[in-house]
Amino acid sequence: MRTFILISAILICSFASRPCTAQDSAQTTKNLDTIYANDTKNVALFFPEPIRQGITGSDNFVFTYNREKEQYFGLLQAKPGKESNLLVVNRNGSIFSYIVRYKKQLSKLNYFFPTSSSIGNEKPKGKDSIQTETSEKSVDFGEYYYEKFCTYLLDRKQHIGRIKKQNEGIFLSVENIVFDKSALYFVIQVENNSTLDYDLNFLKLSVETRQKGKRKSLQRLNQEPLFKYNFPAKIAENETVRFVYVMPKFSLSNDRRAILELNEKDGERNIELKISHKYINNPN
Repeated sequence: MRTFILISAILICSFASRPCTAQDSAQTTKNLDTIYANDTKNVALFFPEPIRQGITGSDNFVFTYNREKEQYFGLLQAKPGKESNLLVVNRNGSIFSYIVRYKKQLSKLNYFFPTSSSIGNEKPKGKDSIQTETSEKSVDFGEYYYEKFCTYLLDRKQHIGRIKKQNEGIFLSVENIVFDKSALYFVIQVENNSTLDYDLNFLKLSVETRQKGKRKSLQRLNQEPLFKYNFPAKIAENETVRFVYVMPKFSLSNDRRAILELNEKDGERNIELKISHKYINNPN
């Protein structure tokens, strides 16, 4: 588990209108408001501007919001565990930071945050060198966002359908396909029911097109992933691993399909799993 509170302090230092010291960061952290949530109710958080990004610092807290169409509110849920924090960036660049804690009984289910509760802006106005440098950079969580969302997907028990194939005791399956922020997340499982370890050479996703005409043929175009999460190098005997491939968003026509190809290093237990265009075009 990452010490996300420390990261929040660094962000606060970076975005503040003046340089801040470790003492300032500690004081800012202490002054953060606390939001309570649990796993049986949705706690609604309303902001003065639509939400562009929202990230929690611990896996036992989940903050959901509309990633396709920006809206003014998000929903927070929590599982029992240590306190963490929530960082939210609005469409206009305003930054909001809060301590989040699990509480079995909740006395408040709705929070309304005014503009004055913002801790700063990702593009502050100022003439000093620190402010000028910061204003040229926007908040980009990049791989960290992918990692957090992939962790969230692996914790969910959601399936898109039966997409599975096996070869000599090796089972390859796609549990879920999720669309989020112009990317498709493929939740993949490889199960080794054999008595021999499975060394992965590669796993790649490609799009296969069926050429029409008298001489029918197939053409494949490899799709490069944006991010791989929890991808293993080896799967031991009687072991099951789950991981996520993050792909750029794409859709398929009726004469095309996706192919997930699992290849064994120094072995022949290879699998080609065909994924219908229906699953690609209708993700969760």
